[in-house]
Amino acid sequence: MSVAAIYDIHGNLPALEAVLADIRQADVDLVVVGGDVLPGPMPVETLDYLDRLEIPSLFIRGNGEREVLALLGGATSIAVPETYLPAMRWVAQQLQPGHVQRIGNWPLTVTVEIVGVGQVLFCHATPRSDTELFTRLTPDDELIPAFGSLTVPTVVCGHTHMQFERRLAGCRVCNAGSVGMPFGAPGAYWLLLGPDVNFRYTAYDVRAAAARIQETTYPQAAEFATNNVLNPPSEGHMLEVFARASRAPDTKPPKPIS
Repeated sequence: MSVAAIYDIHGNLPALEAVLADIRQADVDLVVVGGDVLPGPMPVETLDYLDRLEIPSLFIRGNGEREVLALLGGATSIAVPETYLPAMRWVAQQLQPGHVQRIGNWPLTVTVEIVGVGQVLFCHATPRSDTELFTRLTPDDELIPAFGSLTVPTVVCGHTHMQFERRLAGCRVCNAGSVGMPFGAPGAYWLLLGPDVNFRYTAYDVRAAAARIQETTYPQAAEFATNNVLNPPSEGHMLEVFARASRAPDTKPPKPIS
């Protein structure tokens, strides 16, 4: 069995289309969608595109979906910066009852047996939290509580939008990167698993994608197109941002979802 792991799409349908074209060429058996399909500029189109996917797929819920559903329920999380709330509310308003029901049924984690890799636990951030921050630079001793009790040999995560691999308490931990909002060079990042773990990159026409995004009514469409598609933040910059944020318990740095 071969599995494609796609994370942090953030409503960037053009990036998703390009990645799925590569996935089809790879002839995978399963796609795992690792959370944060939302929020973003083309939420309904992205959800519907995934719903029509002809390849068997599993979904897990990320903090983005959780926050959008909370807004629909009348709650507002302190984890969402005030500047992003109009965009989040816009995303919530686009969803139909069928979308809400499907997202609400997504689990927080899934485990898949992959030939050559073994059991793989897919989570959004860490196995215990959908917002816990860690990068390739986070000290091991800060992460052992999150990974030390696991019995699976491999964990795939996302959330921080940068690909990396590291060993934690005997566990191989791989970050899939981001399809729709990478921190690094423009393009889309994902994983192909089986018989090993392969970090993949898909180039696509980011100028055409930015134009499509700016045609939407997303409140921060221009900012998203410029800052997240055409000129994403560098990995070095975001490593500094996440390092500062990790020093403050229970906080999350502002993710450029605009």
